[in-house]
Amino acid sequence: MADHKFNVTIVTPDGTIYDKDTTMIILKTQNGEMGILPNHIPVVASLQIDAVRVQLEDGEDKIAVNGGFVEFSDNAASIVADSAEIPEKIDVTRAQSAKTRAEQHIQHAHEVHDKDELARAEVALKRAINRLSVSQK
Repeated sequence: MADHKFNVTIVTPDGTIYDKDTTMIILKTQNGEMGILPNHIPVVASLQIDAVRVQLEDGEDKIAVNGGFVEFSDNAASIVADSAEIPEKIDVTRAQSAKTRAEQHIQHAHEVHDKDELARAEVALKRAINRLSVSQK
């Protein structure tokens, strides 16, 4: 059975937030969605703001990952991200407030034609939506 699993670890500047054995991970890279199974060829890919889905024998874990990169080799996946949260650690009220603020900033950026503010607000909105989506497990 060991040949049918591999380890996935997610680390942020605050430390390791996830470390389990899995049968498959599904993640969204800059080039599209990617699934990794045991014995996959080595790969390094940058990640989009999205949920990383970890397949387990009894279900699936979802982790909100805000960018970063994945490196897979020797049957181990390491995900390094600026921030990442498991559903139980997501403050839904804070995420909803961040979503509302980002939407207000987007509206303001459109009104004043500020492309930099718009770009920052769109990233903030993606992060908030990702966190809210993962929190609903």
